[in-house]
Amino acid sequence: MRSHTEEPPLIPDQRRQKILELLSAHEVLSVHQLTELLGVSHMTVRRDIGELVSQGVAAVVPGGVRSARSVAVEPSFDAKASSERAQKAAIGLAAGKLLRDDGVYYLDAGTTTSSLLPAIRALAAPTVVTNDFTIVSSLIGDAHVEVVHIGGKLDHANRSSVGHLAAGVLRQLAVDIAFVSASSWDAQRGVTTPSAEKVDVKLAAMEVASSAVLLATSSKLGSYSIYRVCGLDRFSTVITDEGISEADAAAVREIGVELVTAAVHG
Repeated sequence: MRSHTEEPPLIPDQRRQKILELLSAHEVLSVHQLTELLGVSHMTVRRDIGELVSQGVAAVVPGGVRSARSVAVEPSFDAKASSERAQKAAIGLAAGKLLRDDGVYYLDAGTTTSSLLPAIRALAAPTVVTNDFTIVSSLIGDAHVEVVHIGGKLDHANRSSVGHLAAGVLRQLAVDIAFVSASSWDAQRGVTTPSAEKVDVKLAAMEVASSAVLLATSSKLGSYSIYRVCGLDRFSTVITDEGISEADAAAVREIGVELVTAAVHG
C-alpha cells in the first residue's frame, strides 16, 4: 500500500516532460538511466522516447536518447568532406542502383551526393545537372558525362550556387531523378536548412524531376534548422546509412516513403 508521503506515479505527458527537462540538463541519457530516474520499466521509457521522437523534440542514439539539435550554421565543405566517409560511400553505392545509362540526374550540392560520382562515371552516357562546383571539377575529363552547372550566387563555404537565379535555370530543365542533400532532417519537420537561399534551389530541382531521392547520413537525423524545405513525403525514397535507429526508421516508413539503409563496410 502506497504511503501518504510517497509521490504518485507520473502520467505519460508528465514523464515525457520530465525526460525533456533531464535532457536539457544532460543532453544525452541512456534508457537505463531514465528507468532509474523515473522509476518505470524499460518498455515504458522506450514508448516515451518513441513519442518524443515522433514529436520531433528528441532523437534516438544507441542505447538512449538525446535532444533534437538545432543547426544554426551549416558546416563548411572542408568540414563535411572529412567526416563520415564510409557512411557516404555506402549511401552512394545504394543510390547508384537507381541509375541508368542515359539518365539525367540532378546532384544537389554536398559531399553525400558527390558519393554518387563513381556510379555516374560507370554509366555509358549520363547527364549531370548540379549546383556544386566541386562535382563539376571532379567530372572534368570524363567526356562521356554531359555536365550542366546551373550558375547563380556563389556560396563560398559550400562551393555551390544558391538563390533565385540558380533555381530559375533549374526550372527550365527536366531531370529523371533529383538527388537532394540535407544538413538536417527528421520525420516530423522533414528537410530543413539554415540557409534560406538553398530552399528554392532544392524545391526547383524536385519540381522538375520525375522523382526525388533524399541522400542523408543518419547523424543528421533528429536535427533541424530554421528554414523548412519540404516534408519527407515529397521524396519517393530516402537513403541513409545503417546507423538509423529502429524507431526512426519506423517513423520514416509510416510517412509512406521507401527507406533504404546502406550497409557500411570497412
